[in-house]
Amino acid sequence: MLKQLLGIAVLMFSSVTYSKVTTVTDILGRNVTFDAPAKRVVVGFYPEDYMAIGTETAYDHVVGMSKTIWKARTKNWDLYVKHRPSLKDIPDTGSVDTNTFSVEKVISMNPDVVMLADWQYKALTSEIKRLEQAGIAVIVVDYNAQTVEKHVKSTQIIGVITGQEERAAKIAGEYQQNADRISQRLAKANLPKPKIYTEYGAAGVSEKGFTFGKNMWGAIATMAGGNNIADPYVEWWGKLNPEMIIAANPDVIVITGYESGSADDAMLMGQDIDENLAKQRLAGFMKRTGWSSINAVKNQRIYGAYHGACRTILDGAMLQFYAKAMYPELFKDLEPEKAYLEFYQKYLPVVPEGTFTTKL
Repeated sequence: MLKQLLGIAVLMFSSVTYSKVTTVTDILGRNVTFDAPAKRVVVGFYPEDYMAIGTETAYDHVVGMSKTIWKARTKNWDLYVKHRPSLKDIPDTGSVDTNTFSVEKVISMNPDVVMLADWQYKALTSEIKRLEQAGIAVIVVDYNAQTVEKHVKSTQIIGVITGQEERAAKIAGEYQQNADRISQRLAKANLPKPKIYTEYGAAGVSEKGFTFGKNMWGAIATMAGGNNIADPYVEWWGKLNPEMIIAANPDVIVITGYESGSADDAMLMGQDIDENLAKQRLAGFMKRTGWSSINAVKNQRIYGAYHGACRTILDGAMLQFYAKAMYPELFKDLEPEKAYLEFYQKYLPVVPEGTFTTKL
């Protein structure tokens, strides 16, 4: 009996010491207090980042998630579900961007922590107070801003939520080192900045897709030493007038895509996409009206990238990709696609196969 009581006491002590009251300063500068590591979590965004940083076991404590963004990458979602079928059983909270996010459903899940992207938090506004009044800690992270500072801080925050601070520090440190290597090499070379244009090519050749200003691909292009032609006209994302693109005469063009699109000639990139098909779709964009006069087209400096590899801690490889696209000699030693897949091999339980970067 004494041994049994001692065993129970040890277990109780272990559980008390394992979880401790912790305060983190989130990406918005809000001080949020909760028991860390969190036992019941709702993941609002960045599902792969949460697993990469927190390890696969972090999903043992995920009681709800917004599945829309992950399931939109059908091949990627299926790959993870095949490896971990229990992902299908995690309740869906709905999506903020389609106004289907249910605060009532989230509260019914009785989470300790709700992790939201910056844009989700700002869109929910008054609903946040309802979550906090229910005793739920709301923590904001942000990979969409696409800054090294916010990537690093968001990674550290997820490390605290999941109890993986050391792993988070390692991942954040590698991202910082990668960005520093590129910025230092650019500063030393002091070369003229090439003009670059990025477009999400899901709508196909005949319809202009979204481009990016100060975040996502736009920010990556700027970090990689480019002069983003959309920056003066687009705050976050939007469309440029076709004549503006031609007049700007970019030196480099990147067309991004997923595994499927809304048009028969949509740019296709990603898991299970053959590179020959990706190149074929990319070549179609070169035939746009007026584009034959653009330097990027004349010099065949047109590239394809996987849209799902942006706004994530995995996108250090895409920073390499943009740097090499704009400065091929300066960064000829970089292997962006290899770096992208190596992150999966090192930090995630699955490794996708397909085409994630390409060029004509």
